[in-house]
Formats: sequence, C-alpha cells, structure tokens
Amino acid sequence: MGRRTGGRHDGGRCAGPGYGRTLVAVTATTAVLCVTLAPVGRAAAAPGAAGARAAAEGPGTAADGTSGPYAFAEDAVVVEGASGTTDSALLRPGRTYKSSIGAVGRDGRLYYRLELDAVSDAYVSATAVPRPGGTVSYSDGLKVSLQDANGRNCSSTGSVHFGATQSPHPVAAWASRETSGERYACQAEGTYYVVVERTGAAGTTRGTAGPSGTEPSAPRPWDLELGYVSEPRLRTAPDTTTAPEIWNSASPEALVGEARHRGGGAGFSRAAPLEQGVWKDTVGPGQTRFYKVPVDWGQQVHVTADLGSSSRGEGSVGTALVMALYNPVRGFVDDVGSGYDGDQRSVALGPLPPVAYENRYALNDRVSGMRFAGSYYLVVHLAAQVADRFGEGPFGLTLRVNVSGAAQTGPSYAGKPEPRDVFAVPAGDIDDAAGDGTADRTTGTGQGGDTGRSGVMRLIAAGGIGTGTLLTLTLGMWTVVARRRAARAVRPAAVPEDADTASASLPVPSQAPWEQGAARGL
Repeated sequence: MGRRTGGRHDGGRCAGPGYGRTLVAVTATTAVLCVTLAPVGRAAAAPGAAGARAAAEGPGTAADGTSGPYAFAEDAVVVEGASGTTDSALLRPGRTYKSSIGAVGRDGRLYYRLELDAVSDAYVSATAVPRPGGTVSYSDGLKVSLQDANGRNCSSTGSVHFGATQSPHPVAAWASRETSGERYACQAEGTYYVVVERTGAAGTTRGTAGPSGTEPSAPRPWDLELGYVSEPRLRTAPDTTTAPEIWNSASPEALVGEARHRGGGAGFSRAAPLEQGVWKDTVGPGQTRFYKVPVDWGQQVHVTADLGSSSRGEGSVGTALVMALYNPVRGFVDDVGSGYDGDQRSVALGPLPPVAYENRYALNDRVSGMRFAGSYYLVVHLAAQVADRFGEGPFGLTLRVNVSGAAQTGPSYAGKPEPRDVFAVPAGDIDDAAGDGTADRTTGTGQGGDTGRSGVMRLIAAGGIGTGTLLTLTLGMWTVVARRRAARAVRPAAVPEDADTASASLPVPSQAPWEQGAARGL
C-alpha cells in the first residue's frame, strides 16, 4: 500500500504543494488522475501470505464492490425464515431472496411458504454461504425439501455437503414440485412449504483444521440465497414419461488453442459468460469462481478444468480443486474433484446427455438435471488448505468448454416461466455479453487486472480531459503563478487571511480483499 503524505505522493509528484486559489481547478483535476491511476501500479504487488489469507477470509468489500465473500443478487429481497410453518414468509416465483440460517439443531431448520397452482412445476434452490472465520467438515451441508400441508415431501429431498475439501464455500441444493407425471405427489393447488435445514454434527469441532483464529462452523450462522422458479405446463401432454436411454456418451475431442481471459464472478448472479473454447483465469486458495455456459435444447456440454503448476511449496492436498455444474434453476447436476501436489492437474465432468424435457423422468441426478435449456453454471473452488502448502497464489486456471450438437426446437409451453428468461439461451456474441458487468475480472489478489486499467481510461474519457490537455493546462497555470510570484518579489503584497495555501492530502484507496466462496465439494 502507498503511504499518505502531507503534500506530495512519494511515487511522483501527483499531489504537489498548493499554489493558491489560482491553481484549485488544476490541483483537483491532477488529484483525480493520480488517485485513479495509483491502484493500477499497486495491483502487480502480491500481498504476503498472512495478509492475503486475511483478505480472503475477511468480511470486507470484495473486488466487485459487494460485501462479503459471495456476491448476492442485487435485487435479492431480505426475508426471515420461520421456525414453523404458521409464520413462514411467502416466496414469489421469479424472485431471489436473501436469508440466513443458524447452527445445526433447533435454529438450523427454517420454513418458507409457496402458493402453487395445480399445473405448474416449481423449483426452489438454496445456496448456503458460510461466513468468514468458520470451518466445515465432510458431513456439514444443507438439505432442501418441498412439502404439502400434511408434511409429505413433493419430491426427493435435495442434499449437498462440503465433502473432502473441508473448505468453506457456497454450496447449493434444490427441491421441486412437479406435475407432469403420475408418480409425483403434491398435485393439488394450495399452500406448500420450503424446508431448509443444516446438516452435520452440532457444536463440535470435529477435528477440522483451519486457519488460526477460526471457529467451528456449527456456532456460526450461514447466509442463504433462495431462488424460486416456476415452469408452466406443456400445451399438450408429453409423448413419453421416461428418460431417453440412448445418447452419445463419448467424450469429445480435447479443445486446443490460445486461451482467452475471462474473470469468473463471485456468485450465481455475477457468473461470467463462456461459450465453446479455451478460457483462462486465476483462482486463490479459498476462492470460488462462477461461470455460465448457454446450452440449448438438444445440445451437450462437456467441461475440463486445468489447475496450473506451482514452483513453491511441497506435500499435497487430498481434494484441492472442485468443479460443479448446476442447471438454469441452480439445481445440482454433477461435480468432480482432484488433489494437488504442486504439479498441474486436470479434472473433467463425465459425459452428460443432451438437454431434453424428458430427462426429468430419470432417477439419476446427472440425467434428470439436464432438463432445461438456458445458462448452466460452472462453479470452481480451490480449497483454502492449498495456501498452507503452496502459498496464497494465485494459481492459473484453464477451462475447456465444449458445447456440441445442433440446437433443436424446445417444448411448447402453455405459458411463460418466471423469471421469463430462465430457459432462454442468450443471443449474440459472447464477447459482447462479457462487457455487461456480470464478470468480476479480478486477479487472485483481488486487484483489478486489465479491467482496472480500462476503468481508468473510461474515467478520463468521461471527464473529457486527455493526459496531454491536462499537462498543457498545468504548465500554463504554473507559468502564470511564476510571473505573479516575480511581481510580488518586487512589490510584496499582503496575503489574504483566507488564501488556500494548505497542501492537499490525497486519499489512498484501500486494497480490496479477495473474493472467496465456492461450489459443492466431493
């Protein structure tokens, strides 16, 4: 971090001494340019291990301007979960909510309410975000179920746990009420309840090793992001209520070529768009990166993640890298993980079926999850324990995304889903979409990379002041001041009491902490 000085910045006279009111405009303009440019130079300096770890786990502002390690949806409505069904809050389709859940036990079971018709399918997801400073074990996790007024589950209960990484990160589970099949319960119109429950052993440390100063996860609440998607019925009954049994399960040829940079987001709502191709990013220990890939009806998606080698440290981490795939309603599809010993490692999702409406009738999560067209989410997490053996990084990450097959006509719905674009595949060039602010283009240190420099130039352009114009104006004003000083040397004049002769002290922006978070562990 650059230190503050009374009248000038040590890096190069960005803030000189005040020259009276004649130079107020020039000094202010110079100060804006200096304060804007200063962080770009500092971004290249990586923090020390202790400072970087504190930044990754701290509750401060992330590089994308959001509070905490996870970027919640900007339009999320804050809602409080109830300890019973009677006072449960109503969730509406197409909206996103933010809540929190207490420790395992009495405070770790919450209720929310839905009002459903008799024909639409309902999907509810819950993303759990452990707060900084806690630890988790293999068995810690989240369970989501959708129940009718008599306490019967409408579908299989969705469960997720942190797995072998034992590294705190966002994990998501989902549940549904479906009407397009005879084997489903909860077919009537009426009031239904979403039950969100923490799983794991309450109040014990379970031997989980974590950074100094951390506490067991159980005593700490977790934040929640809740989503509710409504899918309309079909215009006509489906031709079949069985999942396709034959599809191409061969892995596609490996993608090669120059990788393009795309910084992952810090949450589902900030997921960075990817299309077919090779992409590169960086990830630090304890960080999670979110991406989204458009997959249309009839198409298959295959993804490989490569973690780069490290020239530092020794030993190994059992499960260091985890990559998970979620469907457009944030329903879990599949995940894969790998250990790390400092050498490069590669993991790949297993073959997945083409997107088809009929996939929902399969009993296998990997097949039934591929039931919608739309944006499929890739969530990549690097375990916090990697820092203990190989330093704070950042570590290189390469994603090879393959979307195969021709897009087909989707099912004919009798209405509109909520939200309306949830099953839509974005049109246009993916590079155009990348500039919409959804991607958090940050380096592993949490400082801006190319985007930071672009932001500087946009700021200068927006102000209508070029660097050459600024220097010309400054030199001209210095000439005027020099002449006036010479005149005062011949005829000294009294300085007014209210003259602005104080030196300006420039504010130095604080260094933004790392993003932190992640996907489901193995």
